[in-house]
Amino acid sequence: MKAPVPNYELYGEKSRERPDFWLHCETIHARSSLYRWEIGLHRHERFFQILYIAGGSGDALFEKTVEQISSPAVITVPPGIGHGFRFSPDVDGFVFTVLASHLPISPGRSSRPGAWMAAPRLTPLGGSEDGRYIGETLRRLATECEAGLSHRTVLLDAYLTTALVLTGRLAEGGDDEGAESENERRMERFDALLRQHYLTHRPAAFYARALGLSPTHFSRIVRAATGRSLHEVIAGKLVEEAKRQLLFTRGSVQQIGFRLGFGDPAYFSRFFLRRTGMTPRAWRTAERERLGA
Repeated sequence: MKAPVPNYELYGEKSRERPDFWLHCETIHARSSLYRWEIGLHRHERFFQILYIAGGSGDALFEKTVEQISSPAVITVPPGIGHGFRFSPDVDGFVFTVLASHLPISPGRSSRPGAWMAAPRLTPLGGSEDGRYIGETLRRLATECEAGLSHRTVLLDAYLTTALVLTGRLAEGGDDEGAESENERRMERFDALLRQHYLTHRPAAFYARALGLSPTHFSRIVRAATGRSLHEVIAGKLVEEAKRQLLFTRGSVQQIGFRLGFGDPAYFSRFFLRRTGMTPRAWRTAERERLGA
């Protein structure tokens, strides 16, 4: 029987040694040199990885597919995908391991960048202006990870978003604006509106009206793009932010509920329980135990 593909938070580290992080950065040289430049097939259950290959070469293994690495390049690997690498000893660059629930863009069908991130990719950066900018952005991301200065999270999110969106565009042949369908543009506008208004608990009809559509028509567009109903997407944004605050802030469950626009702490707990199967307090405890916090 074939051995199962091992699951790691960070390659080679046992589950009980999990660090408390939402974004981890290290040089590719630092870890691969420990394993003679070969990272065996493995996966990350809850983490998305970005590798910036600034120098050197090698091979990337995605499940059963092997792709040749030539620098400069960016490799992106979503959670749950078996992957491994062979690097030349002169490899240069960084590997970023990001908690998937904290990504500024969620891998999936809800947007063009999200759809691109839902599968493993190897994207050559070439010598284009965008390619150079992606490389510089990822270097800045690595520097910011190490610096620990004020307003760090805001900058990390901005660098991540910039690098992912530009890499996706480069992989698809440039700016994809002309290739987008009208419904994709509507989904992008909806995402911007949702980020602006989700704390005020606007109803589905508000978003449909803002886009000049009937609620029924817009609900069909959302379901086609995401596989979820419009109500589920709106509620999911609140749940996503609730999870982020429960995991990465010290506020009480009641305080977090108030920040998210819930005037009644009991209603916030029922809302969260309905959508996750756990109360906010139980979810926070379980997640912190899994992360070793």
